[in-house]
Amino acid sequence: MPPYTLPFEKPIQELERRLQDLRAFSESQNIDVSLELSELEKKIAETRRNIYTRLTAWDKVQIARHTGRPYTLDYISECFTDFVELHGDRAFMDDRAIVGGFATLDTERVMVIGTQKGRDVRSNVERNFGMAYPEGYRKAMRLMRTAAKFRLPVLTFIDTAGAYPGVGGEERHIAEAIAVNLRDMSLLPVPVVVTVIGEGGSGGALGIGVGDRILILEHAYYSVISPEGCAAILWKDRAFANKAAEALKLTATDLLKAGLVDEIVPEPLGGAHTDLKAMAATLKQRLLGSLRELKLVPPDLLLERRYAKFRAFGVFEHEPSPPPDAAAQGQA
Repeated sequence: MPPYTLPFEKPIQELERRLQDLRAFSESQNIDVSLELSELEKKIAETRRNIYTRLTAWDKVQIARHTGRPYTLDYISECFTDFVELHGDRAFMDDRAIVGGFATLDTERVMVIGTQKGRDVRSNVERNFGMAYPEGYRKAMRLMRTAAKFRLPVLTFIDTAGAYPGVGGEERHIAEAIAVNLRDMSLLPVPVVVTVIGEGGSGGALGIGVGDRILILEHAYYSVISPEGCAAILWKDRAFANKAAEALKLTATDLLKAGLVDEIVPEPLGGAHTDLKAMAATLKQRLLGSLRELKLVPPDLLLERRYAKFRAFGVFEHEPSPPPDAAAQGQA
């Protein structure tokens, strides 16, 4: 099956098709076209570089949703060793949309937890398209409490369009499960590093998103609502999703500027899906760097800083109130 091509990548796809045709012609006719091939390869690289340095917010949303993009288990396989997956929330069932367990990062024993999507219809149904039920968040919290008991750092990976919004989720109290996680993650006495690796959608992302250090991959996004959902509310038409994506300021650059994330993790040219090993190596180094810094902070100070960090979120402007005498004169 040919790799999935994003709409804005069509110029690259056309050049790559021409490159393949030229190679096939060279082989069939036994003609040396190495110079032409070299020039075409340079043009492809230049075109890709130009496209990926001028991405819109909507372009980045599409990259974050790319079907070949690495998921949590891919990063666990590449960055960690000795992974032992733990299952179930000890109350209802094992939610396959959230995975987690003990692992080793370099020489550091940690608890790693993340949302997990599927690669095809069968696995997507099994993983519920990465949208967790309440029991998924309760499983995640159970694992975090276990980490705190053994004084292990917690690493979470976010990649979800949101928590499951159906009847089952409401019947089993999805809002309560996320709220408990927000409260209890704030109180974990161990370092917590959160990484947005793809989609960071609404409360589904926040349910495992409270940490001391928030990382985000270059082409991931983090938002209170999906662009389509925002467009449906504001413009009554999901076709305005590209306009909504710009307005939501959901890209990594926008989030860093607003102080909502701490660090942007660069991706290979063309996105994380083009080179998993390079992306995983970069992410591993950033995770290790964050852990080295956070392990030096005493637990009490860690909690104090975490609380202050999230209390400071939200930038707004307002007009200063007029002095009392000016207000009285206006009424007169």
